[in-house]
Amino acid sequence: MNNYQGALQKPINSGFNAKSTSEEVIKGINLEGKTAIVTGGNTGIGLETVKTLAKAGATVVVPARDVEKAKRNLTGIPNVELAELDLSKPESIDAFTKEFLESGRALHLLINNAGIMWVPLRRDERGFESQLAVNYLAHFQLTARLWSALKKADGARVVNVSSGGHQFSDFNFEDPNFLKREYETLLGYGQSKTAVNLFSLELDNRAQKYNIRSYALCPGAVGETELSREAPLDLFQKLGYVDSEGNILPEVAASLKTIPQGAATTLWCATSPLLNNLGGVYCENVDVAILSPDKSIIGGIKPYSLDEINAKKLWILSEKMTGITFDFS
Repeated sequence: MNNYQGALQKPINSGFNAKSTSEEVIKGINLEGKTAIVTGGNTGIGLETVKTLAKAGATVVVPARDVEKAKRNLTGIPNVELAELDLSKPESIDAFTKEFLESGRALHLLINNAGIMWVPLRRDERGFESQLAVNYLAHFQLTARLWSALKKADGARVVNVSSGGHQFSDFNFEDPNFLKREYETLLGYGQSKTAVNLFSLELDNRAQKYNIRSYALCPGAVGETELSREAPLDLFQKLGYVDSEGNILPEVAASLKTIPQGAATTLWCATSPLLNNLGGVYCENVDVAILSPDKSIIGGIKPYSLDEINAKKLWILSEKMTGITFDFS
């Protein structure tokens, strides 16, 4: 079965909710002998994800652009390996994956967590808009390069951290890199996260016969992360998040999740037995999310993010843009 057009997109009564934490979600899960890779695993919800997986017994590989910073942040956590990786550089992805594959290990969990947001218009060395390149295309390449290790696990999961921000934009196949249209940072972000959702959907459809399942998820609005480090103050003011002096509004602060709450859905997608026979779904608040056609409602997943035609079309475009194909043989 597949989740095209949201056929499987409905809550399954996980027993958890928006306030559930990483510790609660991982309770009773034993990951001894499992290997995980977590991008963006040295800060924010990625760091919490790494801590929790390692505590459950997994060996966790954390690729990082700034290895020294990662080393400081990960000090004292057992079962962690550090490696160098810059997701904005395709050659860096190839170097990291080559080194991992040469270790001969199976990869049980690939958690594509790293991402950027609120950035001005930038392009990578190929001319691709930076949010599309880092949030989506880099993880498409990373997953493709690690495919043989995922197959070797005989029961792997690929978990892609998306966002409710996918509702900012469908995927623009005519001009994905803002060459002809005016750039707006939230349009770029929304497009990149819609791409993540479509990729997760199509990957699961193609991968499940190899005993690999794929998921996309929204962690929720989480405080204390580095995601907004480049955001201009006036943008937050226009969105009604802060006052004229830059102080976060009390009602906004009250709605934010803690980091352990923000990491909970990632960990549930990565480890829950309830998902053993279910994939290609978009999750939030530690359950499968609702399908939400109403654009005025925040939450759930928009139908265009689960469209079969667009998922297949994006897969072909991604192969063309990256020059990389999955070896499904």
